[in-house]
Amino acid sequence: MAELKKIHEAILIGDLQTSVNVTKEALEEGTDPQSIIREYMIPAMDEIGSKFEQNEAFVPELLMAARAMKGSLELLKPLLAETGAKPEGKVIIGTVKGDLHDIGKNIVASMLEGGGFEVKNLGVDVPPEKIVEEVRKNDYNIVALSALLTTTMPAMKDVIEALKDAGLRDKVKVIIGGPAVTQEFCEEIGADGTSDNANGAVGLARELDLT
Repeated sequence: MAELKKIHEAILIGDLQTSVNVTKEALEEGTDPQSIIREYMIPAMDEIGSKFEQNEAFVPELLMAARAMKGSLELLKPLLAETGAKPEGKVIIGTVKGDLHDIGKNIVASMLEGGGFEVKNLGVDVPPEKIVEEVRKNDYNIVALSALLTTTMPAMKDVIEALKDAGLRDKVKVIIGGPAVTQEFCEEIGADGTSDNANGAVGLARELDLT
């Protein structure tokens, strides 16, 4: 019988192979995919995120945990689609136009996935029109924007204005992040929230009213 607690433990230490193997075993035994995510994967990602916040874990550990989580999640996604299970929310995330920094944004994307959100990662140097196009075509309810450089932060406002011009701003919540992003800047450009770390971004996304 699959020892499901090993999924939690494997994610915490970034053990991809064990996480995948135990997930496979659990699915072969008929374990509910939702319960694997809800009872083992999300708590593990919440725990590693909290450790990261408290400087008890660092970027390499976070990336390894995210890799182990995603390995298991790839096995679960097709089954979740078959059951019609709904994610916590649907997110598109990208680094804004003119900014090529990737690591922080990728960590946030992985943490959101681990927190039960469906995430589409648009990569870096993403122009406002690309985000507008994605929101128009798909049923997203959160747009997450990253910028490392102070010189590219104004592009976040450009995205919000483009969403307004397209009549889509009311359809989505916009959350922003980056080393220089402040709450004051967030309010100034009309975003819905900001966080200075990946775990906080997951908490913020959960607090948003997505109805």
